Amino acid sequence: MPAPERVPSRSLTDTEPATVLTVLAEGRLTVRGQVRGASNAVLYCTVAHEGEEVTCVYKPVAGEQPLWDFPDGTLAQREMAAYEISEATGWGLIPPTVLRDGPYGQGMCQLWIEAAPRDDGPDEAGEPPLLALVEDEEPGEGWKAVALAETGEGRTALLVHADDPRLRRLAVLDAVINNGDRKGGHLLPGPGGRLYGIDHGVTFNTEDKLRTLLWGWAGEPLTAEAVAVVERLGAELEPGTSLVTRLGELITAVEIEALRERVEGLRVSGRHPEPSGAWPSIPWPPV
Repeated sequence: MPAPERVPSRSLTDTEPATVLTVLAEGRLTVRGQVRGASNAVLYCTVAHEGEEVTCVYKPVAGEQPLWDFPDGTLAQREMAAYEISEATGWGLIPPTVLRDGPYGQGMCQLWIEAAPRDDGPDEAGEPPLLALVEDEEPGEGWKAVALAETGEGRTALLVHADDPRLRRLAVLDAVINNGDRKGGHLLPGPGGRLYGIDHGVTFNTEDKLRTLLWGWAGEPLTAEAVAVVERLGAELEPGTSLVTRLGELITAVEIEALRERVEGLRVSGRHPEPSGAWPSIPWPPV
């Protein structure tokens, strides 16, 4: 299948989330190409409905590679569950996502986010970098240290990420959903200063599998905003709520209980989690 060519489509704004979801769920899905380099099938598509057309990513279940440590459900279902939690936070950190049938069967269908340009120099206008390697032993102002990284020939550099409130929200979301794969390439700056996270298939495991490049706040107190979100999530995850009913169609009851425990743990500690040491804390490759 050819690599995808960008297909022009009308951009639906953030003020039209219901319209976006309707188009994604009910529209005619047309495969335009394949996103190369992914371990599972990732198809670039257009979806059209009642005069609206958007571009999207379609990940059919039939194209998933089985994972021994995620034996239940599908990656597509976990992506959908992650979207449900993102929406419950009120932060809107994951692009609009639905589960639907498509040309290759049921799969996850997610609005395509065209990443904003990066600012790679003093004369370039665009989104400032979110990750960097620096030769200093300590991060500079506006940066948080992650880990030392090998750069070849016995040299090391400090991996840092921006001290950015958008990234900090994602760090909280990842802790809640137990994201096992928060890579740099999964961070998409969008229009209007928005920041989205994508690729949430390895989430909601009952064991601690948090692997992320966003460890810069590890052990630090949660922001007041995050504390309020965690408390609200705890209430919305009580048995019998509409959120739990939707999650029950996507992940197992044991995974939902583990989700409750993680949220309660964040509420009680009031702090960002730290690496447990029982699992590699940084994904590979990191980008």
